[in-house]
Amino acid sequence: MKPVIALVGRPNVGKSTLFNRLTRSRDAIVADYAGLTRDRHYGDGRVGTYEFIVIDTGGFEPDSSEGIYHEMAKQTCQAVAEADAVIFVVDVRAGLSAQDHDIARYLRSTGKRVLLAANKAEGMKDGPQLAEFFELGIGEPIAVSSAHGQGVRSLIDMALEGLVPEEDEDEAEVDDADRPVRLAVCGRPNVGKSTLINTWLGEERLVAFDQAGTTRDAIHVPFERDGQRYELIDTAGLRRKGRVFESIEKFSVVKTLQAIADANVVLLLIDATEGVSDQDAHIAGYILDSGRAVVIAINKWDAVDEYQRQMLQRSIETRLSFLKFAPLLNISARRRQGLGPLWQAIEASWASARCKMPTPVLTRLLQEAVAFQQPKRAGSFRPKLRYAHQGGQNPPVIVIHGNAVEHVTDVYKRYLESRFREHFKLVGTPLRIELRASRNPFTEKDS
Repeated sequence: MKPVIALVGRPNVGKSTLFNRLTRSRDAIVADYAGLTRDRHYGDGRVGTYEFIVIDTGGFEPDSSEGIYHEMAKQTCQAVAEADAVIFVVDVRAGLSAQDHDIARYLRSTGKRVLLAANKAEGMKDGPQLAEFFELGIGEPIAVSSAHGQGVRSLIDMALEGLVPEEDEDEAEVDDADRPVRLAVCGRPNVGKSTLINTWLGEERLVAFDQAGTTRDAIHVPFERDGQRYELIDTAGLRRKGRVFESIEKFSVVKTLQAIADANVVLLLIDATEGVSDQDAHIAGYILDSGRAVVIAINKWDAVDEYQRQMLQRSIETRLSFLKFAPLLNISARRRQGLGPLWQAIEASWASARCKMPTPVLTRLLQEAVAFQQPKRAGSFRPKLRYAHQGGQNPPVIVIHGNAVEHVTDVYKRYLESRFREHFKLVGTPLRIELRASRNPFTEKDS
């Protein structure tokens, strides 16, 4: 599983800037204003060949007992509990503060692996300003600049040391056909994930109870159906580590994110009696970003009336519209209803994710699509799409070569995607289209 790194520190020290640097995005709002981030924010990070999950947190005040700062402190404590390593961010230019001492005292009590990142240290790598941060008792401060990227690579290399397992050469040589299909069952707490897996297995393999948070870790269960081996992953509705902050703990996003990243196919389970929540949409968005094949199953379908079914269908169309390609099935895990078609949809989605697309067929489909509808003209330029080939599987990637491809609109890319999907009958898998400009050999002259 991907290691998890939490960014912790007092307000306005540059945690969100570092988060955006690690995720290569602008997902976290950054401004010269203290206390902008309040909730935990999850993202995928990559430095070189290392992949990890990074958590951005709000300004941390461990001793706050009421108000919004108390809620922010609870969010940060949960992020620390979920993390494999913690990066404690301090502001070199502002200097050491009493709040930094309070945070350091809390982090030392958790027993987590903590690295001290001295941010905003442009040109101050060997400066005397770093010396005062040894008082925190965290270790040697590492001079970094989140805004300019200085020292960030070294910081992450140290944070991931010992957390990234080395790939086994023997395992790498195993053909994908000989490996079991990893099927992750994801959803909110008490949606029926464990009940569904128990029904598939025909035994009470997992504890299923009418209380949110019965499963506390990602459980891997081997399973075989019609000669095909599967590895069923029952994801945790709650976090695995840390103290219990509430009587019923909050849903831990990080365990679900790790399970999705390791899966081949993801079954998104939705409770018909509860409808589609923000958490369902968040998980669905991460599935799409991860490129995993996905099937949506509405569980407890027998427990709702006709009006509730219509409202549920409407909410799915609006909140999960970006997963229109995913099969949608209505099931009842407890009554064993709809499980046959569900397996057919899972198998079809996995087959689509590994679909092989010959280059001549792709090029012909591209030419037919352009002949039917050309790309929109951008000024005096009209993009010319010449040929296409497959660039990868799981998810399928189609690489299109041409001229002035930077002017191809997202609407036209969706049009091409629909043409490819229709021909290859792709269901349950994202399809990614990459546009590459053809190189002009006359633009580079020999000196």
